[in-house]
Amino acid sequence: MTVYVLRTLAKMALTLFVIVSLVFFATRLSGSPLETALGEGLTEEDRTMMIEYFGLNGSIWEQYARYLRGVVEGNFGLSFLERRPVADIVAERIGPSLQLLASSLALTLIVSLPLGVLAALYRKSWVGSAIMTLAFVGYAVPNFIIAIFMILLFAFTWNLLPVVGNGSPAHFIMPTIAMSGVLIAALTRFTRNAMLDVLGQDFMRTARAKGLPESVVVLKHGLRNASVTILSVLGLQIAGLAAAGNVVVEAIFSWPGIGELLVASAIQRDYPVLQFGVITVAVAVVTINAATDIAYAYADPRIRLSRG
Repeated sequence: MTVYVLRTLAKMALTLFVIVSLVFFATRLSGSPLETALGEGLTEEDRTMMIEYFGLNGSIWEQYARYLRGVVEGNFGLSFLERRPVADIVAERIGPSLQLLASSLALTLIVSLPLGVLAALYRKSWVGSAIMTLAFVGYAVPNFIIAIFMILLFAFTWNLLPVVGNGSPAHFIMPTIAMSGVLIAALTRFTRNAMLDVLGQDFMRTARAKGLPESVVVLKHGLRNASVTILSVLGLQIAGLAAAGNVVVEAIFSWPGIGELLVASAIQRDYPVLQFGVITVAVAVVTINAATDIAYAYADPRIRLSRG
C-alpha cells in the first residue's frame, strides 16, 4: 500500500508541474496586461519603473524561471490592480468557495444516494422510472440554466430569495441547488447502476437467507459493496465541480469566491491573481483525485495489490 500511495503522490506532483507551466504560458497568450494594469496617463519613466517592479521586463523564459522560483519559494507575486500579494487575495476567497462546495456536496449525498437505491429497488415500477427520468433531465440541463431559471422565478417573480453575495443562509439556497443539480443527477444514475450490480450477487441472497431485515441487507451489504464504484464517481464529480462548476455559478450569483475572482482577473488580465487562482483550483482537483485513488485502493484490495 505504501508503494501505491507514493506512486500516486509522484503522479500528483508531475501533474501539478505541468499545470503550473501551462497556466503561465496560457495567460501570456491572452495579450499584454500593461494597458489594463498600468492604465493611461503614466510617464514613460513611471511605466518603465512599473514594468520592472512587476518583473515584465525580461524575456518569456526569464519570466518563467522567475515564476517557477516564486512558486517553489511560496512567493506568487503582487496583483497588478490591487498592488498586494495574490496569496492574500485568494485566501480571502477560499472560505466562501469551500462553504458553497460543502453545501453542494451535502445536498448531493442527501438526495442522490436514497434516490439511487430506490431506483434500483423499484426498477420495474413507476417509482424507478420517475427517478431515472428526473435524473436524465437533470443531467442534461447545465448548471447556469438552473441558476438563471431560479433567479427569474424565486428572485424576480416571487421575490423570495436573495441573489447577490453570501450574507445569510438564504443566500446559499439557489447557488447550492445550481451547483449540485447535475451532480445529483449523475450520482443517482451511478448509484442505481452500482446497486443493480450487487443486488443479484450471492452474498445478498446469503444475507437474506440468514433472516436479516431487508434494510440491513440493502444498506449494510448492498450499499457498502456498491460504495466502491460510488466513491470513484463521487471523487471525479467533486473534482469537476471544484474545477469548473463553481466558476460559472459564483459569477452568476456574485459569490465572493475563487470562481468569481478568476473570471474578474481573466477579464482584467491580472496575471498573478489568475495564475495563483488557477493553481489553487488545480491543487484542490489533483488532491481530490489522489485522495479518491487512495481511498479506492483501501476500499478495494485488488487495486493496491495490482502490479499493473
